[in-house]
Amino acid sequence: MRMARAIGWADVADALREHLQVCCISLGLLLMAAVCPHVAPLSPVGRLPAALIAVAFPLVGVSAALDALVDIADGKINIHVLMALAAFASIFMGNSLEGGLLLAMFNLAHIAEEYFTSKSMYDVRELKENHPEFALLLETSGDESVHFSNRSYTKVPVHDLEVDSHILVRAGEAVPVDGEVYQGSSTITIEHLTGETKPVERTVGDAIPGGARNLEGMMIVKVTKSWEDSTLNRIVQLTEEGQLNKPKLQRWLDEFGEHYSKVVVALSLAVALLGPFLFKWPFFGNSVCRGSIYRGLGLMVAASPCALAVAPLAYATAISSLASKGILLKGGHVLDALSVCQSIAFDKTGTLTTGKLMCKAIEPIHGHLDVSHGVNDPSCCTPNCESEALAVAAAMEKGTTHPIGRAVLNHSVGRDLPVVAVESFESLPGRGVVATLSGIKAKNSENELAKASIGSVEYISSLYRSNGESEQIKQAVKCSAFGPEFVQAALSVDKKVTLFHFEDEPRSGVCEVIYTLREKAKLRIMMLTGDHKSSAMRVAKAVCIDEVHFSLKPEDKLNKVKAVSREGGGGLIMVGDGINDAPALAAATVGIVLAQRASATAVAVADILLLQDNLCVVPFCIAKARQTTSLVKQSVALALTCIVFAALPSVLGFLPLWLTVLLHEGGTLLVCLNSIRALNHPTWSLGDDICQLIDGLKNYISAKLNSSSKFPANTVPL
Repeated sequence: MRMARAIGWADVADALREHLQVCCISLGLLLMAAVCPHVAPLSPVGRLPAALIAVAFPLVGVSAALDALVDIADGKINIHVLMALAAFASIFMGNSLEGGLLLAMFNLAHIAEEYFTSKSMYDVRELKENHPEFALLLETSGDESVHFSNRSYTKVPVHDLEVDSHILVRAGEAVPVDGEVYQGSSTITIEHLTGETKPVERTVGDAIPGGARNLEGMMIVKVTKSWEDSTLNRIVQLTEEGQLNKPKLQRWLDEFGEHYSKVVVALSLAVALLGPFLFKWPFFGNSVCRGSIYRGLGLMVAASPCALAVAPLAYATAISSLASKGILLKGGHVLDALSVCQSIAFDKTGTLTTGKLMCKAIEPIHGHLDVSHGVNDPSCCTPNCESEALAVAAAMEKGTTHPIGRAVLNHSVGRDLPVVAVESFESLPGRGVVATLSGIKAKNSENELAKASIGSVEYISSLYRSNGESEQIKQAVKCSAFGPEFVQAALSVDKKVTLFHFEDEPRSGVCEVIYTLREKAKLRIMMLTGDHKSSAMRVAKAVCIDEVHFSLKPEDKLNKVKAVSREGGGGLIMVGDGINDAPALAAATVGIVLAQRASATAVAVADILLLQDNLCVVPFCIAKARQTTSLVKQSVALALTCIVFAALPSVLGFLPLWLTVLLHEGGTLLVCLNSIRALNHPTWSLGDDICQLIDGLKNYISAKLNSSSKFPANTVPL
């Protein structure tokens, strides 16, 4: 390589390598050289074809020769080496025209492959190119509040933005990082992030993802996440990682290609050297029979693994297509796993339901004075049992992301509650929260601070050592005046138990999702939830799920996921959002989370992140996975078919070298075209696929007819 750079060979090769205009000029000159002997006016010019070849061949041969030498020096035998060997061997055999055509068509085919590949990567590249590199950081001093009236700002790189800083976003600009509206209001679009086409209104307190485009108005946005953790960076990063994390078939093809190329070279040499002895072929050929060396070169060209190498292009295309709709995959292998799954399990709260719980009632059920008569004794709680319970629960749930915790905090806003502080705090996933209350003495010991626990009824009742007392709590819950239909959580403070009742509604459109998964995807559908039976059955009935598993702790969900995966075979998809779902998400064949509300743990272990806060894209994701794996299988079969149909006639001497190249590269382009079909909307069956193709042709023809009818031909009167 040093010598090539020293003499300028490398610079010339870089200028000519896979350059579209240069390839077209070379191909045009070579075709003219091929036509010259058959065109009467040019036939006397005997030297013209040789002159055209002498000009055209270096245009494609200089870079091919250098690349082949570099690969051979590195011990690599790949498609570039095979093509270069075949082309330059053609010169020594007196077939320089065919060698030039071989390289020109090969380069053009590779340019086309690069185009198709770049088309599949376009969505991610567009996001990277269009994201803002700088932000307008508002300058504040001390406790000075931020206002539009004092808009002194500094232009800083987005990577330097810190959490809790304030930035100015003007009309037409993109929000650089995740934040919330601090002042002002506007309409934004997030179509390029999540596929959501409808613009949304954002006002003070509303969250805005990084990358959202401000359509109108001006906003001051408070930064809530750094650039590394922002939505836009996460989309780009995960999509690029997903394209780099190759599926099993692609890894196998990469390894296979290295060995396969060496086998092709060995077979080509065998045909060239042994042909004259086994089949009485001449070495260099004559007017009657093509030579064994020519046949060996044909085999080398026809059997090269170019089409096989691009067969997995559908994976990258599908990952980009899914990313454009707000579906992020952590690798192409996820598509393979998703396509073979036979079961799907949903978490309830926040997944099948909205997760926006509302506290409907607070009910003292055990340990309170006069609880049986519904009377609040002043000596029991301050100022009353409901207010004290709400104050304690709100203090324990500050900063939580759990739907129940958020509902408690929302219910406490604007109420006159006693001041309660938490001294120590411990979260028990799937069970509840334990805390020590600062300034509140335990009832039985003035030297100890009171302890409080909030969580599921099963967990709170298990804290009471006496079986009788535990059963009393469970019985009191069953006999609750508000019935069993609500989502319930219990609070225990100093041996006093209070029951919180929450209402949650199913998400809109979930029934259609479940119907599609059952009837079209043919999946076994179940619900896994930690809620009690009545609440679980109410939601299951509303969303048309028949198989329900309730009162599950995180380890129970984990065991259930493992058991279903073993029983059914084919794997299981787990859809959830909370920290309680993390073990099940990790153990499932494919874990899917709603990223907007998911815990950091759930996001870390999941395989697929849904940026849209709805489940309507789950069937689309499964259909896309099945479509992609089907396209990859079709591409591999198509590639092998093209190799066989090009190699066999070439070895038998029926095809000239240039036609062998044409068939080989044509097969490669067919594989590319088949792969980018992953950009199309997926279907559930071959029949649907054919109907979609027919509808597309009809729409195309009708559009052409309509466009032509707008420009009627001019008529000339006779």
